Amino acid sequence: MAGDADDGLEDDRTGIAAMILRLRRRGITDRRVLAAIESVPRSLFVPPDARRDAYAERALPIECGQTISAPGIVGQMTAALEIGEDDRVLEIGTGSGYQAAVLSRLARRVYTIDRFRTLVEAALSRFRTLKLTNVVTMVGDGMLGWPEEAPFDRIVVTAAGDDVPAALKEQLRPGGILVAPVGPADGVQRLLRLTRTEAGWEETDLADVRFVPLIPGKAARL
Repeated sequence: MAGDADDGLEDDRTGIAAMILRLRRRGITDRRVLAAIESVPRSLFVPPDARRDAYAERALPIECGQTISAPGIVGQMTAALEIGEDDRVLEIGTGSGYQAAVLSRLARRVYTIDRFRTLVEAALSRFRTLKLTNVVTMVGDGMLGWPEEAPFDRIVVTAAGDDVPAALKEQLRPGGILVAPVGPADGVQRLLRLTRTEAGWEETDLADVRFVPLIPGKAARL
């Protein structure tokens, strides 16, 4: 009904405004990043029974035992990437598609991989709803990256491993930035920013985080 739709839009506007204010208070002030996040309705990317909590500052469960990261983490990771308008970005872990949708507002093209076909198909449907034309998806092993499209200007990993996979580091161009959580699946992890230089790697520790584990291979089911 029209009234229900209007209520939903108003909830989105209120939730987005509160979320942007929290991001500013966390020190995320890049106007392009805030505008990108503001333009993506997070409620579209969460299960129907979680929509009232879509803009809350916490991770929410999605299909296949995965999660959509809290808005603050999405904002922090996006800001740390320092994406330029002409950049090509690789995302490991499509999940709901929310992070990729935000990235698509900033980059020339986004390549996103997930091991779960169910998640990729659902994300594709959301991208179509938002009329996003610069996001390319693949069902595959994220730990191997996307060598056919490398090198990338930016890489973001949304699941935690004991270390950043060597294949991903190899697919980042010199001067590029990679952001990933690193640490044990059952403990606190570190969110790292790696910048590839001519001499090697510059590493910055951004925050303590908790992410789902980075698992090799494609899912046999789902």
